[in-house]
Amino acid sequence: MGKPKFSRKKYETPSHPWQEDRIKAENELIKKYGLKNKREIWKAQTKLRNYRGQARELLAKVETGDVQSKKESNQLLMRLNRFNILPGNATLDDVLALETESIINRRLQTLTYLKGLASTPTQARQLISHGHIAIGDRRVTVPSYMVAKDEEGEITYTTDSPLNDTMHPARPRAEFKSIPIKKEVQTKTEEKKSAEKPVKETTETPLKKLIEQPEESISQQVKEKPSEKETESTEKKPIEESKSELLDKKIEESEKEKKPQKEIKTKDNKEGGK
Repeated sequence: MGKPKFSRKKYETPSHPWQEDRIKAENELIKKYGLKNKREIWKAQTKLRNYRGQARELLAKVETGDVQSKKESNQLLMRLNRFNILPGNATLDDVLALETESIINRRLQTLTYLKGLASTPTQARQLISHGHIAIGDRRVTVPSYMVAKDEEGEITYTTDSPLNDTMHPARPRAEFKSIPIKKEVQTKTEEKKSAEKPVKETTETPLKKLIEQPEESISQQVKEKPSEKETESTEKKPIEESKSELLDKKIEESEKEKKPQKEIKTKDNKEGGK
């Protein structure tokens, strides 16, 4: 029976403490729903495990035509429908398809956030634990309280809470809309449109372009583009030509200057001979 002071555990811990995939998934759930610790996830998982185990046993018994098993299966489905976990026309196969998030979504903390009474899931937890949230006329201070379908529309602030004032700074604005916690599933048409959209041309390095191009195009480009030596030679050619032209001009000028001197000397020689 155990001591009444220390109640039994209402959850089962994981079989192995170090599992990378499980730890990542649990950390994402804590951030997403603003949970205090992983114990709250384990409680939801044990609840789900019990529902699924019960459904598995009932499926085996219903096939035999047992009357008691039909009653128990109807009671299980009615209970899940009362908490809005499953619709009214659900079957035992739908119970086996449930996930941990379907139970965490029915907590008072998540519903206060989705109702717009808090700006974040962590703030919703704080408001509940401080006694600012009530279901009808009853104050509830347990964030993990499972809200029934009938109680969902009665979640409000308590009468003596200062958050009833619309100008209170901790209260979310009227324009605020709570972000849906469930992941948005893309339809097939949206996926096709996203696939058909043209991809923007990224700035690629010349090395990548050369790698992607075939060898023939690269060889053509190499032939078309002059080498560095050729460019240097073409640049040097006009400079050399200009230098040679200047030298030729200087030589012509010097020859012109020498010609009259020779003529003068020949005249003087003739006069001396006479």
